Amino acid sequence: MSLATPYPRPGTPALLLAVSAMGAVVLASNILVQYAINDWLTWGAITYPFAFLVSELVNRRFGPTQAQRVAWVGFAVAVVASALLAPPRIAAASGLAFACSQMLDISVFDKLRHSQWWRAPLVATVLAACLDTAVFWSIGFAGEDLPWMTWALGDLGVKLTLGVFLLLPFRLLMGRKYQSPSF
Repeated sequence: MSLATPYPRPGTPALLLAVSAMGAVVLASNILVQYAINDWLTWGAITYPFAFLVSELVNRRFGPTQAQRVAWVGFAVAVVASALLAPPRIAAASGLAFACSQMLDISVFDKLRHSQWWRAPLVATVLAACLDTAVFWSIGFAGEDLPWMTWALGDLGVKLTLGVFLLLPFRLLMGRKYQSPSF
């Protein structure tokens, strides 16, 4: 895709799929973060990196405007559901962390989209995961008598590791048509 070519507009099924995936990932993560696997990890760390994958796939295919739209609609759906199913502090921390990290992810991805195929999703995910972790854990759990700092570090480690492993599905789901020429 050349720089002058406008991004294709997603059809309703593609947009609904992306919004549903985003909402499901955030909702699942908000619930699962409340359950520790051990002293350094919660189940939410395993699901949350898929939110970055969803926004990066939409961003690559349809551009940053559509990625922001999916992020905001997915965010709204997830916050409403999280407010009903998760404690208010977790829902608020998740909402703020999600909004900040998704906008960073979309912006960084867009700036790097014309470099090698793996650079935009990797750099955007790493930066956004760090921001998300700092915001979420400091708001959602600071002051609690829980090992939240250890959970935050463990969750970040898993988010970064999964961010690397999700490069393969990113590459496979995008196909050759939407990849930059430098493989």
